[in-house]
Amino acid sequence: MPRKPKQIDQRPVVTPIYQSSTFIFPDTASLVEYQTGRRKGYIYSRTGNPTVEAAERHISRLDRAEGSLLFSSGMAAISSACLTILGRGDEIVSSFPVYGGTVSLFRKLLGKLGIGTRFFPACDVKRLARVVSEKTGLIYLESPANPNLEIIDLKAVAGVARRAKIFTVIDSTFATPVNQRPLEFGIDAVVHSATKYLGGHTDMLGGVVSGTERFLAGVRDTRDYLGGCIDPHQAFLLDRGLKTLELRMKRHNSTAGEIASYLEGRAEVKKVNYPGLASHPQHELARSQM
Repeated sequence: MPRKPKQIDQRPVVTPIYQSSTFIFPDTASLVEYQTGRRKGYIYSRTGNPTVEAAERHISRLDRAEGSLLFSSGMAAISSACLTILGRGDEIVSSFPVYGGTVSLFRKLLGKLGIGTRFFPACDVKRLARVVSEKTGLIYLESPANPNLEIIDLKAVAGVARRAKIFTVIDSTFATPVNQRPLEFGIDAVVHSATKYLGGHTDMLGGVVSGTERFLAGVRDTRDYLGGCIDPHQAFLLDRGLKTLELRMKRHNSTAGEIASYLEGRAEVKKVNYPGLASHPQHELARSQM
C-alpha cells in the first residue's frame, strides 16, 4: 500500500485574515504561561491578532519606528495617543491649522476632561517657545497641514520640546512615510489616518501610532481600555495597500506638481498652496525635511 506523501511546511505569500475573536490554546499550561507573560500568543483580537500585527510590523519599518499600533480610525489613533500622555490639568500646545476632527477632539472632549489646548501658527515656531508652560504635556503638530498644506519646521519644534522636556506627536497623514519620516527629525511619535494614502483604495478605515516600544506600551493599554482596535479584515486591506504605497505616492507627487504648476500659470487663479512649487514661501523647508 503506497504511503501518503508528507505535507510540505509552507507559508502563504499573502498574510491570511485571522477573522476570529478568540484563539485556542493547546493546553492549560500554555494558557498559564501566556497569562503570566512567559509566552507570547493571542487570546482575544481586541488585544492582539496575527493579521493586525503583520500590518503593524510593515508600517513600523516604513516609519523607521520601534513599533506601530493599528486602530479602527485615524481619530481613534489620535485620541488614544493623547489620552495616554495627558491627564486632568495638563495642556496641549498645537500647531494650527490641523484636521478639523482633531480640533473638535481637543476642544469638545478633552476640554471636558480638564485638558486645555492652545494653538500657535505652524509657520511661527519661535512663538512656540513662548506658548509652552509648566502645564504643557504635549506638543501636537500636523505637517503638511490639512487643508492648506502648511509646513512646520520639525527640527525646530523638536529642539523646543527637548529643552522643555515635552512629548511631541505629529499627524503625518498627508505625507506618508514615503515623503516624510518625522522620527528622524526628533519628533517622539507619529500618527496616520491609514484610511487615506496608506490604504489607498478608499475601501477601509484605520489609524496608526508609531513610536518607541516604551510609549506604545501605554498606548496599547489605552487601546485595550477604549476598544479602538482595528478589524482583521481592515488590517488585511491596509497591508495590501502598503505594497503599492511607494508607486502611488510617486504618481501623486508628480501629478500634483503638474496641476499646481498649471494652476499657478492661470491668470484667474490668485494663489496656489503647494509647497512643491519653487515660488511657495515654505518650499525650501519642505525640501529639507520631505
